[in-house]
Amino acid sequence: RQRWRADGRALRKLPVHVGLVVTEEEPSYADMASLVVWCMAVGISYVSVYDHNGIFKRNNSRLMEEILKQQQELIGLDCSKYTMEFANQDKTGQVLNCQSTLKVLSPEDGKADIVKAAQNFCQLVAQQQRTHTDLDVNVLDNLLSSTNGFPDPDLVLKFGPVDSTLGFLPWHIRLTEIISLPSHLNISYEEFFSALHHYATCEQRWGK
Repeated sequence: RQRWRADGRALRKLPVHVGLVVTEEEPSYADMASLVVWCMAVGISYVSVYDHNGIFKRNNSRLMEEILKQQQELIGLDCSKYTMEFANQDKTGQVLNCQSTLKVLSPEDGKADIVKAAQNFCQLVAQQQRTHTDLDVNVLDNLLSSTNGFPDPDLVLKFGPVDSTLGFLPWHIRLTEIISLPSHLNISYEEFFSALHHYATCEQRWGK
């Protein structure tokens, strides 16, 4: 655990929010749990887990159990407890953590959430609580429910052969660095940290 924390401190920059996007058809709970725990261990504050079929979100209790198991095995029992959040759901559970917050997302938290936010804004205009000129980036951000309290992702690690994020938070990844990896299956910590190192050394031009 001390090695992982030291690795995080050694990077020139560490992402605040990492999205873990699986484009493969058969996601692995154990391998995804490893990735989440490694994110926590190096000091990443926010983690989003996403697969385009919504398998992780529908089976969030199974993923949560695997994360708990691996936290205890890999990090130990000396971390404080925190609330594991599931986007657009009321379910919460206590998980051992190193000051990180996790959300499990599915396609309904992407384009569908934008549509819902637009409908809510139109309703506010119809009720004369807003005018159409009030709509800007910050207003839309506040209307989106799937990432409430989360900053936009600094980094997305995309796993699988598909050259697409398949609907992962389309509004929020305008300036996100995306790194593609062949698969999340049997992924090693070295492969994970190599991706973080690549992010830390890349020059981000912010669309310029």
